[in-house]
Amino acid sequence: MTKKRIGILSSGGDAPGINAVIRAIGKTGIATYDYEILGFQDGFTGITEREYDILGKDKLSSLLSRGGTILGSSRDKAFRKSLQKGDETAKEFAKAWKELDLEALVCIGGNGTQKTAATVSSLGYNVIGIPKTIDNDVWGTDETFGFDTAVSIATELIDRIHSTAQSHKRVILVEVMGHDAGWIALHAGMASGADVILLPELGCDPEIVADAIKARYEEGKNYAIIVVAEGLRMEGQDTEKGESPSAFLQNWLREHVGIDSRTTVLGYVQRGGAPSSHDRNLCTRMGAYAAHLIHDGVYGVMVSLRNGKMTHIPLSETNGKLKLVKPADELINYGRQMEVSFGVDFAKIRTKLDD
Repeated sequence: MTKKRIGILSSGGDAPGINAVIRAIGKTGIATYDYEILGFQDGFTGITEREYDILGKDKLSSLLSRGGTILGSSRDKAFRKSLQKGDETAKEFAKAWKELDLEALVCIGGNGTQKTAATVSSLGYNVIGIPKTIDNDVWGTDETFGFDTAVSIATELIDRIHSTAQSHKRVILVEVMGHDAGWIALHAGMASGADVILLPELGCDPEIVADAIKARYEEGKNYAIIVVAEGLRMEGQDTEKGESPSAFLQNWLREHVGIDSRTTVLGYVQRGGAPSSHDRNLCTRMGAYAAHLIHDGVYGVMVSLRNGKMTHIPLSETNGKLKLVKPADELINYGRQMEVSFGVDFAKIRTKLDD
């Protein structure tokens, strides 16, 4: 009897834990169901280009703690659009799927990847998505792998910045990742005891930030830590010229209220390196669950963590949606009760709080 061939690909930005997911899918598939595992290189185009490796037990060994992705990655928006139009890309994809005799394809990635996976699924292919992004903004799952690692790294670095800020009596702005969602800023900011936490979902009034710093000065505290999500936008910020929120706020504080500050941008260090123990176990659960879904013939779904348990939702439900921080988030509420400033007047966003 011919073994069923299962394809795996990773797409979008890298995140700690991708290799751990690949390992879990492969090891579960081989040991439990006797699948043959194909690892496609550089996202969805690896299928049409027939660029893949057979992932046996030897190649799946030692992946649990390894950062990055052994399959490489790419941004596949053009591929998705070509597939939707049904042009030569769609024809080549169909031809490759048949030639390779694929039973199913597991797509590891963030919002863009899940959107492409939904398109592939709508065309009749057996597809399963696994959500990945340090931003934690994929709709339909309580958590994405990579998030815990990013928060842990950011927290450690902000902890280190605390001592410098205190020693030099400085206000230091720490910019963390998060384009649309402020999950990393919120969790790392609270975990590191930041004085001000600024999120894209809330926006920011620089006057309120300045008031929070002045209040610290009046209490005899001569330094402050401001954690800023990179996706924050403020009135007057020149985004067309690529001005970052931390750079804008640093200049504003100096020019308008005479507060001298410094900026540290954490950047890609947040999503590099080995995954945390929490993420390793989450990856193991997600990857193994995907292998079981294939055995059960459940396709067109994304693996999801809900209330601490593995489950799945239709890929179509994730399309065009983001999981964002709500103003009434429990962690925000506790932060406000501890005099953490979020740079906004919550009385003016009362309708958002009630959502």
